Amino acid sequence: MKVLIIDDEEDFRTVASSCLGLLNGAEVFEAGSGAEGIDLACQEKPDVILLDLCMPGMDGKQTLRNLRERPAASDVPVIFCTTVGMFEQFEEMKTMGALAVITKPFDPLKLYEQINTILVTAGKMPASEGEGKVQFKLVEVVCDPEENVPPPDE
Repeated sequence: MKVLIIDDEEDFRTVASSCLGLLNGAEVFEAGSGAEGIDLACQEKPDVILLDLCMPGMDGKQTLRNLRERPAASDVPVIFCTTVGMFEQFEEMKTMGALAVITKPFDPLKLYEQINTILVTAGKMPASEGEGKVQFKLVEVVCDPEENVPPPDE
């Protein structure tokens, strides 16, 4: 899956990109502004765009409007990523073609699954496409300090 993340917050892009790319094998592209994101969407033709709603300059709504006017990106599925308090704007976002909203902060280990579920539910990706991915499980490792622990260097 090719994912384009358009968000002015570098930390969000880094975490989301790592989760999607390293843990789930997605090909991820990042843009720090709406204008940069529109250009990348037209060049790379991603399978889905994660779009921040609140960005300086061109906000997420205007970015989505501009994407819909570009033939190369007009049909790319868009999922907004925003803080909890912005949900009241979702009906307007849906009329503009957004599939869903993922709230920030998000669970990094569930992000790929959330995107996959949204795309399958919206009919933008066959259910079988998400199958066969490597699944990672977070395991807590507990060490017994009395077993095989070398003495500290003095």
